[in-house]
Amino acid sequence: MRADMPWQGYAHAIAPGLTELAAQSVVYPRAYSVSSYTAKCMGAVLSGRYPSTLYRGPTFFTAYSRANAFFPELLQQHGARTMAVQAHGYFDRDKCLSQGFDVWQVVPGLKWNAETDENVTGPKMTEMALSLLGDARNTRGPFLLWLHYMDPHDKYVVHEGVPRFGRRARDFYDGEIYFTDMQIQRLLAFCRQQPWWKSTVLIVTGDHGEAFGEHEQWKHAFALWEVLTRVPLMVHGPGIEPRRIEARRSHIDLAPTVLDLMRLGPDPGHAGHSLAPELYGGAPESREPILLDLPADNYNPPTRALIEGDFKLLEDPGPKYKLYDLVRDPGETRNLAGVAAYGAELARLRARFEQVWSKHPYVAPYGGGKLVGGGRADGPMGPPGWVDPDGEKRMK
Repeated sequence: MRADMPWQGYAHAIAPGLTELAAQSVVYPRAYSVSSYTAKCMGAVLSGRYPSTLYRGPTFFTAYSRANAFFPELLQQHGARTMAVQAHGYFDRDKCLSQGFDVWQVVPGLKWNAETDENVTGPKMTEMALSLLGDARNTRGPFLLWLHYMDPHDKYVVHEGVPRFGRRARDFYDGEIYFTDMQIQRLLAFCRQQPWWKSTVLIVTGDHGEAFGEHEQWKHAFALWEVLTRVPLMVHGPGIEPRRIEARRSHIDLAPTVLDLMRLGPDPGHAGHSLAPELYGGAPESREPILLDLPADNYNPPTRALIEGDFKLLEDPGPKYKLYDLVRDPGETRNLAGVAAYGAELARLRARFEQVWSKHPYVAPYGGGKLVGGGRADGPMGPPGWVDPDGEKRMK
């Protein structure tokens, strides 16, 4: 789900239900995912840590070790009912993202295609969610339900009852957002009638964005451009007064936020901090720099980024640096790294980059496999293609 949605200035009314919800929520117009595709993004959300610091396999459809601590496990240990409904075959292939969930359901009958998503799953997902939420055994105490709607993925399908927004790829994507919004409206209509709704917090976000030709890229992954990492984020719940918080925020804060909302203490292993104080009226503080992380696998080259103030510094293998002024150039069209007038800013941000990233030590993937790119032999990325020989032990 891209960041440019109707409640953030997009001209087409592609999500009427979520637009209405945004008016009743705390909205973060400058929210970021941690990475640029599902396997790396969701590892970060569930762990509260950057994906390159997690025990993980070397492939694009990343498997995670059970040695990682995911926040649903902590909820489980304190008596919460933890549930998830998934709609993509990746979540049904024993990648260990399900650890900590009492109920882990995947929409049945999915076709597997590593290049695209051929399935239409929103209606069935909603039915499965309503079944879980309609069972009092699942909601009589604290509970977590994660619903990962997948229809706004290529291939974009034209659905009956959905307006046509045009004939470009973005227009067909807009139709998928509208279709998914219809499913969420049906879900929330049910939730609002339940006794537990008045003590329930709803977090709506996207795990990554989507490119439609920006930087000559389509779909997602492979880079950390703004169109891939900027996402919507809104939070609705009892005592949460609607407002917009313009400060930049990251998904790295979601795990500690959920723990805080469930009245559990912070986990010292989390890289972020709870958003709950500002959700309930506290003054927003700066959480910069924002870090973006795309560790190497068999398709992705290692890429990291830091955003602070007006500027974004991207590090590619080599290392090579790209510098963008996000205020004057939000589309990241002009690399300032070679412009003499920005030499001092580049040097400052490179030093800041090394300082901040040094606090999040890189973990090489276990199990071997071919990595793309590698990294500096003398730096935290490790030498090209290097694999931690102890990773397999940790996996077990």
